[in-house]
Amino acid sequence: MQQVATDPMGEVEELSLAERAYRAIRDRLVMLEIRPGAPINEEQLGQSLGVGRTPVREALKRLQYERLITTYPRRGTFATDVNITDLAHISEVRQELEPLAAAQAARRATAADRASLTALGRELEGAGSSGQDAAGLMRLDLQVHRAIYAATHNPYLEDTLVRHDNLATRIWCLFVDRLSDMAGHVGEHGPLIEAIVGGDPDRAAQLARSHVEGFERAIREAI
Repeated sequence: MQQVATDPMGEVEELSLAERAYRAIRDRLVMLEIRPGAPINEEQLGQSLGVGRTPVREALKRLQYERLITTYPRRGTFATDVNITDLAHISEVRQELEPLAAAQAARRATAADRASLTALGRELEGAGSSGQDAAGLMRLDLQVHRAIYAATHNPYLEDTLVRHDNLATRIWCLFVDRLSDMAGHVGEHGPLIEAIVGGDPDRAAQLARSHVEGFERAIREAI
C-alpha cells in the first residue's frame, strides 16, 4: 500500500507504510521526542501513526541497525541512550565525509537540487530573524543536511551520513538548553548552501569541515 505523506522534516512523496513508519519513528528518536532509554511499544507507535504492527516492526529492524534503538532479551526494546563518549567517534567520521559530501553536491547537484537548497537557504534567513525555537531550528538543520547528502547522488555516502548526522543531532538535542547560539550554528549553512548552489566544491568542503568542527567544539564547551 502506498500513501502520499508529509514526514516531520517536511518531505512530501509517495511512501510505503513501512517507510512512513520508519521516517516518523526515526525522527522522534532523533529529536528525543522518544527519550533515551524509553521503552518502545509497537502497538502504541502503530496507533499514533495510523499503521499496523507489521510496518512498525519493519521500521524498528532498520532503526536497530542505525543504533537508534536496542533490544535486550527478555526485557524488550528501548531507545538507545545518548552517550557523550560517542561524540569523538561520530565527529571523526563526519569530519572526513561531510566535506566530501559538500564537494560532491557542488559538483553533481541537479537544477532541482539547487532549487531545493536555495529554498532552504531562504528558510534559514527567515529562521534567524524570527527567533525560531530550538526544536524548529534543529528540524531545519536536519533538512539542510539531508538535502546536501541527497544532492551527492551517491546513495552509499548519503545513507552513511544520514545515520551519523542523526546520532550527532541526538547529542545536540541533549545539550540544546546549554547552547548559547543555536541560531548562529544553524545559520552557518547559508554560506555552505551558496557554495554548493554556485558549484564551488573547494569552498563547500572547507565550510562543511568547519561546521562539523564547530559542532563538536560547542558540545564540549557545553558539557
